[in-house]
Amino acid sequence: MSKFKERLKNGERLFGPFLNMNYPAVVEIAGLAGFDFVIIDNEHGEIPLEGTVDLIRAAKLTGIPAIVRVYEGNPELIDKALDLGADGVQIPNIGSKEAAEIAVQAAKFAPEGSRGCNRFVRAGRYGSIDKADFFGKANEETAVILQVEGQDGVNALPEILKVKGVDVLFVGPYDLSASLGIPGQVDHPKVIEQMNEIMAQAKEVGVAVGFFVDDVKKAVEWKNRGVQYVSFSSDVGELFTRFKENADYFKEH
Repeated sequence: MSKFKERLKNGERLFGPFLNMNYPAVVEIAGLAGFDFVIIDNEHGEIPLEGTVDLIRAAKLTGIPAIVRVYEGNPELIDKALDLGADGVQIPNIGSKEAAEIAVQAAKFAPEGSRGCNRFVRAGRYGSIDKADFFGKANEETAVILQVEGQDGVNALPEILKVKGVDVLFVGPYDLSASLGIPGQVDHPKVIEQMNEIMAQAKEVGVAVGFFVDDVKKAVEWKNRGVQYVSFSSDVGELFTRFKENADYFKEH
C-alpha cells in the first residue's frame, strides 16, 4: 500500500493545495513547505495533460504524493493520469452509483476493474518494473477520490458508498452551496448540516472524507471535525494573498 493510502487508513489528517499553474517548481515548493499532497488540477486552471507528467516528476523529486483531478469521469483521462505516474485520481461530478462504478473501474486493473494494461508507461517505469509487481500492486497503491458536488450525489450517497475501491469521498462546498440555492455561502448552516450528514454516512463504511477550504483556520476546524483529506486553496490564490498583503503593507507604511 502506498504511504498516502496507508496514512489515510491510519486515520491521519492530511493537508494539501490545489495546483493550477503549470510550473514544476511550484510542486517542489509545496513539498519542501511540508504539505502532505498536491492536487494537480486538470479541471480548472492552465495545466494541460502534456504538462501534468512534469508536475508528477517534481512531486516524486520531493517525495510528495501527486493526485490528478481529471476534468470529467472519462475512463481514458483516468487511465492516462495513472499511466503518467499519479498516486491517485480525483474525479469530479459524481452524481450516481453508476458514475462511481465507472470511475473506480477505470482506475483499477482486472479483475477489479478495466484499466488498460500497459507497463511500458511512466507508472511502470517504462517496463523496468516486473509485470507481476506492477499489475499486482497498482490496484492496492492507487488512490481513488470521488467528488460529490450536487444534490444528485448527496441523494445517491448511500449507493455510492457501497462501491468498493473508493478511498476518499470529497465534497466541493462551493458547488454544494450552489445546489442548495445559496451559492458561495460555504459557512451557511445548511452546508454545515449536510456536510455533517455526509461525514456520518462515510464513517459508517470506513471511507475517508475530503473537503475544500480556502482559509487555514477553517482547515483546522474541519480537520478537528474529522476530515482526513483537507484540500487547501490553490497556488494562485495563495500567491495573490501573499503578494497583496505585502503590497498593501508597503503602501500603508
